Amino acid sequence: MKKIIYISLLAITAVITSCELDRSPFTEIAAEDLFKDPGAAQAATLGNYLFLKGDKGYDGWSDDLHRMSEYSGDNVMISGGTTDALYFFYNYQRNPNNSRNNRFWSNSFKAIVGTNRVIESLTEGKSAEQDQVIGENYYIRALVFFQMGNVFGRPYNQGTSNLSIPLKLTSDITDLPDRNTVGEVYAQVISDLLKAEALMNTNKGPSFASKEAAQALLSRVYLYMEDNDKAILYADKVLNSGTYSLLPSSRFAVMNTLAPAENEEAIFSITLTKDIDIPGTEDWYTIGSFYATIDGVGWGEMYASRTYLDLIDKNATDLRKSFIEPQYLKDASGDKIPAVYWVNTQYKYEFRRTTTTSGVTTFTDGGTTYTVQSEVVSGKTIYYFNGPNGRQDVIKDFDLDKRNGYPKFFILKASQQEKDLHLWSPTVSRLAEMYLNKAEAHAKKGSGQLALDMVNTLRTRAQVPNYTLTTLPAGKTVLDVVLDERRLELAFEGHRKFDVYRNGRIMNRRYPGTHLNGTSPFFEIESTNKVIVEFIPEQQILIQPTLIQNP
Repeated sequence: MKKIIYISLLAITAVITSCELDRSPFTEIAAEDLFKDPGAAQAATLGNYLFLKGDKGYDGWSDDLHRMSEYSGDNVMISGGTTDALYFFYNYQRNPNNSRNNRFWSNSFKAIVGTNRVIESLTEGKSAEQDQVIGENYYIRALVFFQMGNVFGRPYNQGTSNLSIPLKLTSDITDLPDRNTVGEVYAQVISDLLKAEALMNTNKGPSFASKEAAQALLSRVYLYMEDNDKAILYADKVLNSGTYSLLPSSRFAVMNTLAPAENEEAIFSITLTKDIDIPGTEDWYTIGSFYATIDGVGWGEMYASRTYLDLIDKNATDLRKSFIEPQYLKDASGDKIPAVYWVNTQYKYEFRRTTTTSGVTTFTDGGTTYTVQSEVVSGKTIYYFNGPNGRQDVIKDFDLDKRNGYPKFFILKASQQEKDLHLWSPTVSRLAEMYLNKAEAHAKKGSGQLALDMVNTLRTRAQVPNYTLTTLPAGKTVLDVVLDERRLELAFEGHRKFDVYRNGRIMNRRYPGTHLNGTSPFFEIESTNKVIVEFIPEQQILIQPTLIQNP
């Protein structure tokens, strides 16, 4: 009797109306018996969701995807070395034996086989409930195929004939397809999402796939393909659905604390819960624990990059600063310690504590006293001093706690959900992305004002000045400011790497961090560089020798 190996896990049964989850174990259910019970297909589908989040909430598909996509961008920096395989993503030192890479591949295909089994076992058109289940599985499969293709395949506009991932469309364990092309993978993703859109008829909230979740992902897929009209079309379907609304400014500033069900902007999130997914001391192993130490819990070793901070600091009122928490040092009286700091020509931070007397700020270095001066440029005060090598611009602030000389700018976007230290439900789609997808598509179509209208909706919410076609930053195009806004708004949600390379831009990592250590660091990575795609795990090639490795 055939067994369904992928259900050897803790499956979920759910009270959909209350979103309370109760996990019940079942293992090795016979394939021909699984779908005799009307609720079994739904239970199997919930098991497929479980592959996305992991049995422990930090060992699943979404955890590794975040580290593979976010750490190789330019929003973050690591303050030291680590034996964790995530370091290879961060410094672009690819390794075909990377354990996280292999787990991501394995979890991806577990989810794919799981969705295939449900799709094969049910018939469309028998009932609305059954169509909903089939549609959810098409969505999950499309999401996994799409993100796998982003990790292991080149950007769409670099050639649709480039190799991507194997498209496994059956649950037969003897079916071992070779790698398909980028074009074939995109075509399959679109086909699955269109199926999902047509079949799903119930919106059970952001913890589950829905018609709108399929439309949101279609908008992104078409944007990546540079089919700008369809990117706009599907973004508008979500925006006009009436199902979602942008968080108001006050709630946006604490968005990280909201469970997906409490976030009216959330379209689809891989939902984690405190008691089930992050019990006891397991906050230490979450995504957020690497970004911050809270109440003594968390490694707090990866911080916001200098270039991200420079971008967000252009407007002191930007509410997106709410997700960055500088760790200021205090004196004996509990007061912050005034200081200036800058990045030197070796991409190292330099800090100097300052004294202010009669409105004049100075600091002493090597026996010489320097005066901190200022000027106003485009409405913003720039601080500097004249040193032995000429003018040096500085940031006038306060001294910060440091690790290995790197100041701690903790990232909170992946922590503090429901007041738990490091609980976070990774965001797949939220409404803000739909505005940004439209903005980018309009910019590429030459509709600059329409693009700025979309951007300004989010800037108003973030409480920063709006743009006009005549007040763009010097040297910036409309597309430049759209991509900058995308960087600010979607930071730490796994978009940045793909946004840079699919637009043919250079990833500039000339800022402090241990990615610049070693003999051959990557200061800049061009979109055509072979290192932007991960190796196929060697273990998988040993199992299936016909898989062709990435160069």
